[in-house]
Amino acid sequence: QVRLMESGGGSVQAGGSLRLSCAASEATYNTYHMGWFRQVPGKEREGVAVLDSGGWASEYADSVKGRFTISRDNAKNTLYLQMTSLKSEDTAMYYCAADREIWRRMTLSPTEYDDWGQGTQVTVSS
Repeated sequence: QVRLMESGGGSVQAGGSLRLSCAASEATYNTYHMGWFRQVPGKEREGVAVLDSGGWASEYADSVKGRFTISRDNAKNTLYLQMTSLKSEDTAMYYCAADREIWRRMTLSPTEYDDWGQGTQVTVSS
């Protein structure tokens, strides 16, 4: 099982930027689809951005397109989420996750992901 640990969350004003990091415990992570998800209390967890195992293809939620960028550094076993032009509605707990079933197309659906980190809080004030 891949162990994942997020960092980089914090409080920022609207219009600001943050970069989240997700460190994996082993290089096996480099072979999995990886994604960022977020959740606010009382709502379902939603997909934000996902990156395929090869790092070539990505998919974003409509609400973050043009503002967020997902990337990975396999040499460091780390996944990133660069967030710019942050809005108050981006406030949430952000999680990274790994999908070990790389034979299937990557997806923004949280139910398809196997391993999860503990999350990092992002708060955007207007």
